[in-house]
Amino acid sequence: MPHDHAHHHAEASDRNLAAAVAVNLTLGLAQIAGGLIAGSVALIADAVHNLSDAVTLVLAYVARRIARRPVDAAMTFGYGRAEVVAALINYSALIVVAGWLAVEGASRLLNPPEVQGVIVVALAALALGINLATAALTWREAKHSMNIRAAYLHNVADAASSVAVIAAGGLILLFGWRWVDPLATLGIAAWMLWQALHEIGPAIRILMLGAPPGIAADEVLARIAAVEGVNGVHHLHLWQIDEHDTSLEAHLVVAGDGVAVSARVRAMLDESFGIHHATLAVETAGAACEKRQAIGCAAE
Repeated sequence: MPHDHAHHHAEASDRNLAAAVAVNLTLGLAQIAGGLIAGSVALIADAVHNLSDAVTLVLAYVARRIARRPVDAAMTFGYGRAEVVAALINYSALIVVAGWLAVEGASRLLNPPEVQGVIVVALAALALGINLATAALTWREAKHSMNIRAAYLHNVADAASSVAVIAAGGLILLFGWRWVDPLATLGIAAWMLWQALHEIGPAIRILMLGAPPGIAADEVLARIAAVEGVNGVHHLHLWQIDEHDTSLEAHLVVAGDGVAVSARVRAMLDESFGIHHATLAVETAGAACEKRQAIGCAAE
């Protein structure tokens, strides 16, 4: 039963992603056409962002399918990091797009073009509704997956961008302020850049085998050393296999029954830090490593 439930949940998630891709592609193409007709760089900027959302969702879908593959001899930790790689690609692309939009907005700000505010407001309002609907399709999975969260945050940013474009179009209609359109573009670019830079760090940390941000290696080291029967601990390595699973490796210098001591250490790691995957090398005081470093390995 649990397997069937997980299977149906995965199918529902895939259907939601597919629907989100379809609506974002349709919306992006419509906005580009409308932006060219209306002469609005802000609307085109919003369209580019929506098309990037569609690409993001495709990558998210493919990465999720790969991540579900079972462990094999080639990937002994499994394929879960496919989702982290997809998130890194999506955020990197978002940084590039934000830079391009900033350049375009700045150049248009110096010489604002004629803009048809009615078309801008109408299409941006449509985009706002679709972006909110797309975000609703992915928000549940976004809480558990860095990969889907990247796609979700793209849509939330798009919704905010659409609000900015609607405001710009309204000001153009009311007061003829053409400079508001490129200014809105710069605002969209700044939002995208902030979002990408804020979220890309955790993906890089995982791929660089960094320790989980919520677990201090020094504290883990001290807690292991305090376990009964542990006379010393060194060569501690702490890293994330993916965004949900943490792995630990360490050498223990023990007194007494090494099996019992390592079992106590594993129980403490599980209870105190949620670390379920620990590889512990048991050593005696007379046969411990010659070059010992508490955290990591000493450089040769």
